[in-house]
Amino acid sequence: MLFVLRMLLMGLHFIVAGVLGLLLGICRPFNPDNSRLCARLYALPAMWILRLRLKADMGAQFDRTRPCVIVCNHQSNYDLFILGNIVPPRTVCIGKKSLKWVPFFGQLFWLAGNVLIDRGNPLRARLSIRQTTETLQHKDTSIWVFPEGTRNKGKGLLPFKRGAFQMAIDAGVPIVPVCVSTYVRDMQLNAWDSGRVMIRALPALSTTGLTSDDIPRLIELCHSQMQAGIEQMDAQLRAPSNAAQTVAEQLAQNPRTR
Repeated sequence: MLFVLRMLLMGLHFIVAGVLGLLLGICRPFNPDNSRLCARLYALPAMWILRLRLKADMGAQFDRTRPCVIVCNHQSNYDLFILGNIVPPRTVCIGKKSLKWVPFFGQLFWLAGNVLIDRGNPLRARLSIRQTTETLQHKDTSIWVFPEGTRNKGKGLLPFKRGAFQMAIDAGVPIVPVCVSTYVRDMQLNAWDSGRVMIRALPALSTTGLTSDDIPRLIELCHSQMQAGIEQMDAQLRAPSNAAQTVAEQLAQNPRTR
């Protein structure tokens, strides 16, 4: 019952936030800070409806490293509501062109200055990436990318595609890895408290002096660091429940200690 109520509220919220965000985009189209404001518009009420507890450890460097390419793991559609809490100023996202036709959200996404790529047309995709590289170089704007290219559904970090890393090298800007704990695996939307989520920004990876030949090594480094970060956060979130389970087992084995 609680799950059904939440989904109804989330559907209503998605429509209202989309309309308000669309009005913002119409009033100041393609402003690079629209993306952050719209992200907050979706995220803050959604976290209250879902009752997800968020702990974000972004560090001072996350706010100082601009412009940059932010790379983050992608688990589910709920990423919109979770990651919307930490999108920094003047940051736009890369998404697939088909998002443009999602009612309200798609038009908002476009007017917010985000980059839409036609993955079915390699030429147009390259042109979009080239324009994004120029944005990084000359417009003091960061780019948010999901380098896996699709949702991993909590089954582990998928291989990274080259685009984000090529873009960072061409623009001469650092890469900032952002890790999200595997929330989609443990989220319980039919419980009053749906679960806990951790987000952590890792130290920036410099691209100074790198070329296309360095991309495989850069991808491997970023992937391994993010994988380790996700595993560490998952272990931290499991620790309290594991400790409670251990105590319960000890009490069951030694009833005289009760």
